[in-house]
Amino acid sequence: QVQLVESGGGLVQAGGSLRLSCAASGRTFNNYGMGWFRQAPGKEREFVAAISWSGGTQYYAGSMKGRFTISRDNAKNTVYLQMNSLKPEDTAVYYCAAGEVTTGTYDYWGQGTQVTVSS
Repeated sequence: QVQLVESGGGLVQAGGSLRLSCAASGRTFNNYGMGWFRQAPGKEREFVAAISWSGGTQYYAGSMKGRFTISRDNAKNTVYLQMNSLKPEDTAVYYCAAGEVTTGTYDYWGQGTQVTVSS
């Protein structure tokens, strides 16, 4: 089992920045690729970004590329999502997940953290 706890969400004005963190505990963190997803009210969950177990490869959804940066610190069992130039449409609950990023199969999920971007 891997337990994931997100933090860093909050209320920010459009154009601002936030950094989300996801702390992992349980089984070996660096065995897993990590992903960030989000779900806005009334919408389906969507992929945001992912990072390989080593941190050497990152993947981004098109609309987030250039604004969001995913990174990880395996010594701290933590993955981060730096979000810049935030827009009201980025408002959502953000979730981190652990699994296999190349197949998009995630076995473990956090509870989510709310991000609200005001206009």
